[in-house]
Amino acid sequence: MAPAGRDFYSGDAAGKTPARDSTPLENFMHPILRRGALAVSFATIAIGAHAQAQAPAQAQSPAVRSEKNISLELANQIAAATVAACAANGYSVAATVVDRAGVVRAIQRADNAGAHTIAASERKAWTSASAKAPTLAMMENAQKNPGAANLVNIPGFLLLGGGVPVKAGNEVIGAVGVGGAPGGHLDEQCANAGIDKVKAQLG
Repeated sequence: MAPAGRDFYSGDAAGKTPARDSTPLENFMHPILRRGALAVSFATIAIGAHAQAQAPAQAQSPAVRSEKNISLELANQIAAATVAACAANGYSVAATVVDRAGVVRAIQRADNAGAHTIAASERKAWTSASAKAPTLAMMENAQKNPGAANLVNIPGFLLLGGGVPVKAGNEVIGAVGVGGAPGGHLDEQCANAGIDKVKAQLG
């Protein structure tokens, strides 16, 4: 077939008016257009499949995190219960409750507790929340394990018994620190008693 839109001559038509090819130009373009349309369709499908594959991964790693944390009401309850537990055993203490970042949420000090007990209880709570571990266990580990002995040199750490993490399930949402009882193990007992009082609210 002659090119679209071109004049052509037949073998026996010499000297006559040339015939015109009447085949529309669009007919010659159809195969090309079809191939282009198929290519676009395949590209669209591939992009859609890639986006769907990426969506679950993005959903699992959100840019904004959701975290559990201790409320002011719960912090006050723990502090009050902790001071009361020590008072029941004849110890005048201070109890500080911090959130998961180590920021103070509540402090209570018994009437006869020394002024130093506030700072001691706060450092114990902060250390426990940061390390997500009881400070008594940390102290004992530092004493027995030379590799952990340098924990005492971390600014702000106080490796004395009396700091206990507060957990909601397996997640640390804060900590309570106690200072003033005649021994770190006794401070820890009061802290555990205070946490036990609100156990039902922690899930």
